[in-house]
Amino acid sequence: MQNNIFSGLFVGQNLLTLKEVDSTNNFLKNLLTNSKPLPEGTVIMAEHQYAGRGQQQNKWVSQPGKNLTFSILFKPTFLNAVNQFDLTRTISVGVYDTLRTLLGDGLKIKWPNDIYYNDRKLGGMLIENMVQGNRINNSVVGIGLNINQGDFPEGIGNATSVKQILHKDYDLRLLLSEICSHIEAYYLHLKAGKIDLIRSSYLSRLYWLNEERTFRAGDEIFTGIIKGVADNGLLQVYRDGLTASYNLKEIEFLNK
Repeated sequence: MQNNIFSGLFVGQNLLTLKEVDSTNNFLKNLLTNSKPLPEGTVIMAEHQYAGRGQQQNKWVSQPGKNLTFSILFKPTFLNAVNQFDLTRTISVGVYDTLRTLLGDGLKIKWPNDIYYNDRKLGGMLIENMVQGNRINNSVVGIGLNINQGDFPEGIGNATSVKQILHKDYDLRLLLSEICSHIEAYYLHLKAGKIDLIRSSYLSRLYWLNEERTFRAGDEIFTGIIKGVADNGLLQVYRDGLTASYNLKEIEFLNK
């Protein structure tokens, strides 16, 4: 389905809008399996996603018609699988740059790919790569952003939305178009081999970078300073006179 609101070269030019779906990532993966080849940049947008997923099997709760829940298909066959975190960086920075024009300096990327405003979560991503050999054939990029939701259920203590921050509603399709345009621009930088640009852009936007903060690793609570992110995506934290590296399941930010 063509949609003239999207100004980019390919991201969003093939757009499918669903009233309701369990997960836009699941829907897009099923399309890849069961249909003719889909063009790169295909976007699946859901008005209501009732079983959205985040990192580590976390659920993503979203009121119908209020937020952006969508998935984008990429075919980054040029990217070696060992460098797949560079795709995570690319998507994160594209989303960040769109929202920063609205929200300003309080916006940060919380490692690995959440979007935070001050200490509250504005959105997140789930990127599922289909790897063959050392190459990524397809990447399904799921993004959920709280835009026009006015309140959140109990138990979701640190969530926020653009509406809660700015006290106004935004046109979801227009915002989706702008996000896709920014993501496409960074993706083309990635495809052109501008890895240093992608990595430095991501690092400069990182939540808690060079700040002394409290973390949990296993049963241990400690104070450390985020110094960077390794090429492979591991978080680098300076603690006890040494720099330690952590993957997603090994460290927790104690930011409440």
